Amino acid sequence: ARLRSRYPRVSVRVREVEVVESFDLLFEGEADLAVVEATPSSPPASDARFDQRPLLDEPFDLVVPEGHPLAGRDGADLADVAREPWIAPLPESPCRTHVMSACGAAGFTPDVVHHAVDWNVTAHLIAHGLGVALIPRLARLTPHLPIVRVPCAGRPHRKLLTCTRSGGHRRPAVAVALEELRSLAAAAVA
Repeated sequence: ARLRSRYPRVSVRVREVEVVESFDLLFEGEADLAVVEATPSSPPASDARFDQRPLLDEPFDLVVPEGHPLAGRDGADLADVAREPWIAPLPESPCRTHVMSACGAAGFTPDVVHHAVDWNVTAHLIAHGLGVALIPRLARLTPHLPIVRVPCAGRPHRKLLTCTRSGGHRRPAVAVALEELRSLAAAAVA
C-alpha cells in the first residue's frame, strides 16, 4: 500500500505462491520481485539467474494457551514442551522444516498431532488447548484469543529473502519496491 501511495505509476500486483513457484515466475518473466523463505529446495545463492538478498531474519515464538505454565515468561526452552502435543505446518511446508530443526536442536522430535496450513487455524487449535506450536513472530493472529507468544531460547528463525532476475534489482520500479520492503523489514524487527 505504501508503494502504491508513494509511486502511483508503479504497477503493484501481489501473488501468493510456494517458494519454488516464485523462482519459476521470476525466471519466466511473470514476476519482477519475490519475497521468499530460504529453503533447502531454493536455488543456491550462487545461481546466476537470480539476485537473492537477505531481507529479514524472522524469529519463531512458542505459542501456548493462556493458562499454560510457560505463559507470561520472558522466554522458554523448547525442551520444556518436548512431551506436549504439537501443531505443525504440513510436511511439505518450508516452515515445517524450521519447526522440526528447532525441536531437534532442543533435543527432541515433536509429537505432531495436528497439521494446519493457516497460522490462525493453528492459533485457534492452541486456544482450545489442543497443542503448542512455533509461529513466526510477524504472523498476524486473530486478536483476543486466549494464547500467549513466548520467545524461544536459541532464537529459532526463518530467513526471508528478496529475489529478482539477475540485474532486475536495478530497474527503477523494482528498486523502489525493494527499498520499501527493506524499510518495512527494518521497522518490523525494531
